[in-house]
Amino acid sequence: MSNTAKDIVRSFYETDLIHNPEAFSEYLHPEITLFWNSSFGFTSKNFEEIEAMFTQMAKSFETFRCEISHLIAEEDTVTARYTYFATTIEAPDKEEAIAHFITIWELKDHKLYKGYQISQQGVDSPESMESFISK
Repeated sequence: MSNTAKDIVRSFYETDLIHNPEAFSEYLHPEITLFWNSSFGFTSKNFEEIEAMFTQMAKSFETFRCEISHLIAEEDTVTARYTYFATTIEAPDKEEAIAHFITIWELKDHKLYKGYQISQQGVDSPESMESFISK
């Protein structure tokens, strides 16, 4: 695993989380807390709840990948702006933007420890997707 906080966060998002359950122990601190504001409201999740969420998604998605548009680091704090794309089991030939995110991660012991995340449902319009292209 890379040494910098930015490298760790990048590697986490580049990992196929729905097909690689071992990745959770590699990247997530056992005492992780994710504070998440979405269009559905606020939730906080611990290690087991995050792992269960991805396990559940694995039942619906054939593929699941992350495209990062921005990754900004300052010491052990990293901010990522990204979109998750997926294909469903019912439509494996049609990839869609599932959701757009901005997450601020605090790392501890070279693992994701505290996350502050906002998200909204994915929008596939050209204008929206172009805004996620890092220049």
